[in-house]
Amino acid sequence: MTTAHTPGPFSGIKVIDVTHVLAGPFATYQLAVHGADVIKVEPPEGDMVRVLGGDDDDNKNGMGSAFLTQSSNKRSITLDLKQPEGQEALKKLAATADVLVENFRPHALAALGLGYTDLAKINPRLIYASFSAFGQNGPRGHYTAYDHVIQATSGIMATTGEVGGRPIKFGSPVIDYATGTTGAFALATALFQRERTGMGQHIDMAMMDVALVMMASHVTEYTRTGHHPEPHGHWQGYASGSCWPTKDGYLMLGAQNIAQQHRFWVAIGYEDMAKTTHAERRADEENEKKVVGELLLTRTANEWEDFFQSRHIPAGRVRRLEETLQDPHLAHRSVLHEHKSTRSVGGSFTVPLAAFKLAHGGARIDMPPPTLGQHTDTVLAELGYSTAEISAMRDKGTI
Repeated sequence: MTTAHTPGPFSGIKVIDVTHVLAGPFATYQLAVHGADVIKVEPPEGDMVRVLGGDDDDNKNGMGSAFLTQSSNKRSITLDLKQPEGQEALKKLAATADVLVENFRPHALAALGLGYTDLAKINPRLIYASFSAFGQNGPRGHYTAYDHVIQATSGIMATTGEVGGRPIKFGSPVIDYATGTTGAFALATALFQRERTGMGQHIDMAMMDVALVMMASHVTEYTRTGHHPEPHGHWQGYASGSCWPTKDGYLMLGAQNIAQQHRFWVAIGYEDMAKTTHAERRADEENEKKVVGELLLTRTANEWEDFFQSRHIPAGRVRRLEETLQDPHLAHRSVLHEHKSTRSVGGSFTVPLAAFKLAHGGARIDMPPPTLGQHTDTVLAELGYSTAEISAMRDKGTI
């Protein structure tokens, strides 16, 4: 929650986060770093990502790196939603909330009397978002999947890798985080709509849909031309826009359009090879490959990056993550936040903040990721539960 300086955009918005793993929690995290009061509802054993990633001690303490990534600024409570008392507590939470986000199997919460229709009767202004792999209905609505399965099913993996090689998934769970980011936009959209209409909303958020949108240009090209997007490895269609080995590493060139490729050939002393159409570039592909491939081996990747960037030609040395994180430009952008130390994690760790900046009231982190159930008693007391009632729920294993 934003507690100082200019209030965040979602200050005053209460979010009930009944999600697990990555996509759903990342969506609520984006609201949390922009000021929302996000209450993470976990089963008594905790979200499964509490024991995913990081070192053994972090996992033993239920503070795995996958959990740390997207849990700052959230309050954690535990509820067993299979017990009537847990269901009643969630209903009381929903009655006080602006948003509820869940990513259980489609219709699982509805079977417990906790679906959108049930909770909208209690709180008609509630924004209720259901995250799933393939959506709430349809032929695949009952299928389950994780990021890598969606990459395979959506067609993304078939376009990744080397020509004729084994399909390769993205190195990071990009579909999860793209779904979380899109989900945050969907929640903001619904909240904006509610300001106009006063009405709540049910959001059906599917990872498969997000994957298809991420393939937008491929989808349009295929449906227009019938040409399936095949994997092309480092080759991006043109010599001046592909990845090449240099004296000491790899360089990705980005001189894609006609003007850029003209500057590229002039810069390296081959002005006569500059083309006026993409068709000419394709026709001269093999000759271009030979010239560029041999030339780039004469300097280091850093030298070539500086050379091309100083001439307004897109180019970047292929870096490892450790190098990227040491780049002073990142500190200038404030896209990451470093936790120096927390009550449950010794030493520092860095988490994402937000991928955009606001002139005022932007993303900030004021609370570290919570321990399991850290705020259970406080939140239940806010709902009117007495100390005796909370103790009884704990004795029964509801919390």
